[in-house]
Amino acid sequence: MTKITARKLNFKPGTAVKALLAPVQDRARDIVERRFGITGKTGDRMTLEAIGEIYNITRERVRQIENFALESIRKSDAYTKNVAVFEELEDYLTSHGGLIKEETLLNELGKDEQTRNQVVFLLTLGESFVRLREDDDYYHRWTLDPESADKVHGALDKMREGIGADELIAESEIVDRLATHLKNDVGEYVSNEQARRWLDISKHISSNPLNEWGHADSPNVKTRGVRDYAYLVLRKHGKPLHFSEVAEQVTEMFGRPAHVATTHNELIKDERFVLVGRGLYALSEWGYSNGVVRDVIRTILKEKGPMTKEELTKEVLKQRQVKENTIYVNLQNARHFRKDVKGRYTPVA
Repeated sequence: MTKITARKLNFKPGTAVKALLAPVQDRARDIVERRFGITGKTGDRMTLEAIGEIYNITRERVRQIENFALESIRKSDAYTKNVAVFEELEDYLTSHGGLIKEETLLNELGKDEQTRNQVVFLLTLGESFVRLREDDDYYHRWTLDPESADKVHGALDKMREGIGADELIAESEIVDRLATHLKNDVGEYVSNEQARRWLDISKHISSNPLNEWGHADSPNVKTRGVRDYAYLVLRKHGKPLHFSEVAEQVTEMFGRPAHVATTHNELIKDERFVLVGRGLYALSEWGYSNGVVRDVIRTILKEKGPMTKEELTKEVLKQRQVKENTIYVNLQNARHFRKDVKGRYTPVA
């Protein structure tokens, strides 16, 4: 997720809202205030049905009054006098590429729920702004140009199709990919900062605690428990670690209490991890294979053909952190391996 930093506006949303609602008749103003949650301390927004019950009118009538009130404001002198408010909001969206996730926008511009509701009211009232509703693929977002927003959606979809199921991508790389898709497919140049913002509108791609990106439903991104955090620890260190070290690092890196015994049990049960020594675990994606030393020797011989003891030892030590004597003992087991006249070993069928 993008780190959200509050941005100070040159106007007070509450003051602007009050001025814009001034020409509206009492009942209509009350309905608008209740619908948007722009008054009171809680910032609660009321449904059409709830407001209809207060005034003993239908939900459709409430909607009509709301729409008429908004349209009358747009045609009023109050709207003209406060045009600078809408220009500043337009400049804000433009600085974000004309498309931004609603949650990001509101958290940047509003210090509390009521202020955020006031910003939504101003955006709804402004003629330049379009709210694109949340769907199966994207979160609520605001744009100045729906056609340009569709191009961004298309680029995000194409980029997502090129990401492997459990692939993890550095943020700088995925931003470059999105910017490249927009440039190649749409012919539009965007800055990396804008492209980074647009990643957040997608429901299908997300980042893990190490700021690596991938499919949002991947366990490498959507970390659910100790084993997922352990995977990120090993990936971060890039080398085998003892399970006690893994537990310690999970707590240190992510603030997640991890008991040593629990961590060990989780690593044993997950195919992403391979025991390569006494309590030492590596990632299978590094090329390590599961099994005891005998299994590793057999796999190597099947893949590479007959090998001498020295050649085998060198290959096995790439897979397991064990003593050389352990390898020699396994090779002497005639039920599993035989030695030819050239001193090379082959597996027994």
